[in-house]
Amino acid sequence: MTGFTGIAVLCFLVLYAPLVPLVVYSFNHGSSLAIWEGLSLRWYYSAWENELVQEATIRSLVLAISAAVISTAVATMAALGTTRTSPYKGLTLVYALINQPLMVPEIVTAVALLIVFAVIRAATDYHGMAYLILAHTAFCIPFAYLPIRARLEGMDLTLETAAADLYATPLKAFKRVTLPLLWPGILAGFMLAFVISLDDVVITELVKSAGQDTLPTYMLGQLRRVITPEVNAISTVLLAISVVVVTIFFFLNKEKR
Repeated sequence: MTGFTGIAVLCFLVLYAPLVPLVVYSFNHGSSLAIWEGLSLRWYYSAWENELVQEATIRSLVLAISAAVISTAVATMAALGTTRTSPYKGLTLVYALINQPLMVPEIVTAVALLIVFAVIRAATDYHGMAYLILAHTAFCIPFAYLPIRARLEGMDLTLETAAADLYATPLKAFKRVTLPLLWPGILAGFMLAFVISLDDVVITELVKSAGQDTLPTYMLGQLRRVITPEVNAISTVLLAISVVVVTIFFFLNKEKR
């Protein structure tokens, strides 16, 4: 198509050009975000030694891993329940309900979760991390569900049928046949859910209690106070993690095909 290449290049420039100064100025020796004062790892060391950053990083990783594990397990069961069954009336509605967090604005989901958890907090006086884990899990389920369902739909049912013909129970057929074939999709769903949870700001900001800052919400708080290249350094590390995970996700899907 005429002009397609130019439009594609323009889109990539709009998407990724702003990331270049972010990464470059994370290596700036000075405190300015606009004046280059020499090459240095000063702000990476500063972030590494910052106790608040350390606590927020550990909390973010625990939250992201917990939410990714739970959402992937739920998404796997949902994918099996919607692909390994005969079509029935209402199946489209089930798809819509599973993918609801993708279609509804994130702020709406966040406000809804905030109201529900506020009622539970008032009744139980519990203010722990479980609220954040549940909120992130609910939001991450459709992201984990999509690659797992795609993997199941692309699998040949012949081996599963043969296992059943050889008197394998449904559980044994799943463990010996379905799960090994499904594993790349499960891993891809887990990584996608992990990245979504790790980068989330809106839901975390509304649901978290005092002292439960994750790395993104800590950065947001710093931007409201004083902006230093330390935020650039943290952003660059998060960007690198996201790129690595998405790259692995791409190769897993490529292998699947």
